[in-house]
Amino acid sequence: MTPTQVTARVTYRIVPVKHWARWIAAIATAAVLAWIVASFAGAQIDWPTVGEYFTFPAIVSGMGITVVLTAVSMLIGIALGVLVAVMRLSSNPVVSGIAWIYVWFFRGTPVYLQLLLWFNIALVFPVVGIPGLIEGRTVDIVSPFVAAILGLGLNQGAYTSEVVRAGILSVDEGQGEAAKALGLPGTDIMRTVVLPQAMRVILPPIGNETIGMLKTTSLASAIGASEVLNEAQHVYLVNNMIMELLIASGIWYLLAVSVLSVIQYYVERRFAKGSSSKALPLTPWQKVVWFFTSRRSVA
Repeated sequence: MTPTQVTARVTYRIVPVKHWARWIAAIATAAVLAWIVASFAGAQIDWPTVGEYFTFPAIVSGMGITVVLTAVSMLIGIALGVLVAVMRLSSNPVVSGIAWIYVWFFRGTPVYLQLLLWFNIALVFPVVGIPGLIEGRTVDIVSPFVAAILGLGLNQGAYTSEVVRAGILSVDEGQGEAAKALGLPGTDIMRTVVLPQAMRVILPPIGNETIGMLKTTSLASAIGASEVLNEAQHVYLVNNMIMELLIASGIWYLLAVSVLSVIQYYVERRFAKGSSSKALPLTPWQKVVWFFTSRRSVA
């Protein structure tokens, strides 16, 4: 019998790979999750009270303030971020130096500290305005809400500037050079050529920053801003329903983050068109429609 014939008669048994580590990790995760659920279910939590205070007027109003703080702070942060990013890329050493100092300071100090500084800014500037024309007491103008917007917005501007700068640097230099050859001024090149192409790089981290800002607004409770966590604290200091009020606030945060995540998904999808030769994946809704229509037709 030749070696070829011997090899042909050999049969191999296929043994599937046993992923023991995956099973152990899955079992451990399921056990921890079951323990957490059982702990909350067995705890002395009045769940009907959670539902009652979920729609409590003060909590709903506080959530509205949280959303407004997030939106206004992000608008300020994005506007400052684009401006500071362009300044950082300037060939003027004074302009780029000022932008670097801004980023260095607001990224180097905690948000909590910045909120306290803005809330107590009247100790440094008792009066603000234009002397002889419009003046006012700083303590009356910089309310907890205004201090929260200033602190959160200026801090966000420092982080957003780095995101925008990275997006601008990701655009090929040839794009700007071609625009210069066509006679476009620098501002138009940045506005119509560079930034639209940089959006695909900028948007994902900006979306994450927005979600992070929604949660960071909870720090504004330290200076008395009437956001949802501060309102929950005011209520549970009276009725002692601490865990119930915290859970109700947490549900509001989860709902808001879920909405922002959906918006982020579709915005990123909109700007991803044309960035690759591959077709965009189906959205969750398109997958549902396909499952009940096209799938049956193919079958």
